[in-house]
Amino acid sequence: MNRLFFYVLLSLAVVLSSFAQNVDKSLVSKKAEEAKKAVEELKKVDTGDKIWTFSGIVGTNSAATGMVNWAAGGKNNVNGIAFARLRLLWKKDHFAWDTSLDTEYGLSWIDQDEDPLQKSNDKINFSTKMGWEFRKSWYLTVLGAFQSQYAMGYEYVTGYNPPISKWLAPSYTDFSVGIDWKPNKIFSVYASPFAGRITSVSVSDGFNDRFRKQYNEDMKKLDPNAEWVDYDLRQVLQEKYGTYVYADDGETKVYKNARAEFGFTFKGAVNYKYKDLTLMTTLGLFTPYAWDKRPINNPDSYFKYMDNNRRFGNFDVDWDVAISYQLLKLLNVTLSTSLKYYNGLLIDKVHDDGTTTVAERVQFKSVLGLGVGYTF
Repeated sequence: MNRLFFYVLLSLAVVLSSFAQNVDKSLVSKKAEEAKKAVEELKKVDTGDKIWTFSGIVGTNSAATGMVNWAAGGKNNVNGIAFARLRLLWKKDHFAWDTSLDTEYGLSWIDQDEDPLQKSNDKINFSTKMGWEFRKSWYLTVLGAFQSQYAMGYEYVTGYNPPISKWLAPSYTDFSVGIDWKPNKIFSVYASPFAGRITSVSVSDGFNDRFRKQYNEDMKKLDPNAEWVDYDLRQVLQEKYGTYVYADDGETKVYKNARAEFGFTFKGAVNYKYKDLTLMTTLGLFTPYAWDKRPINNPDSYFKYMDNNRRFGNFDVDWDVAISYQLLKLLNVTLSTSLKYYNGLLIDKVHDDGTTTVAERVQFKSVLGLGVGYTF
């Protein structure tokens, strides 16, 4: 009896053990399948890549200099600049949209009777491009860009300050279709053989009339016997920024509000951040295809042909660099530079002997400042 009972218990244990193993295997297999499906669903929801990426630098820089009985000379002054350099990148599947804004405005107060408040910085650079990825890191891209400024610009001279720029005078609007190479979110290179540029000088009739009156009032202050002059700010700015063409006689200038050109453009950009250091730089080149070889009938003219040096191979250059280092969360040190060169844009230069010459010149500006800012 005891032997029979032992065999029954042994058989029951074997059966229960086999059943438990089958249950465990089935349960484990089911849980494993569920986990696998969960992983697949999670991959669909979050691939690890952000669709939107927003980065940039915003802040203000300021400096003040005070002097009392300073033998070396100088004047008390206060300088302030507000700036923003922003980039918004959207990327999904085979499409990418990249938009950037580089803007700044600054004023200087100088302890002097004439023109104590002067503009020191004024810039608006906006660009946006949409691309379709036809091959890894290569995009067929449509690009639009705009450059101008916020406020009036003056040439600060003794007695009278002639205006030399204003909002939309000048402005540069670019449209193009080309190829964009974007190996990562830091670096991009764009080239287009189908590029258009519109250089505009927009001055309304009312604005022009007010400045004509202001000019003559200023001249009367300098010389009560000065006669009325039909001062035309619009034509002055159109002359300066080259929005005119020559008539067939090669001498008469026909002034226009805008000049449209078709040519080749190249753009490069770097947006790099390492810990508290941020580097942002953009380079833009444009050269028109048109070339009017007809000579100008003016031996004293800087230009010899009607194209005013606006010919293929002569590049307009815009190169901006901004380096920022974040300190203590709120403070940052920034170094920004701008280099420009525009064919056809003549700039005066006063020499030591008092003579003045005009020529196409490289424009360069740098600003080093410590201020309140935020990098992201």
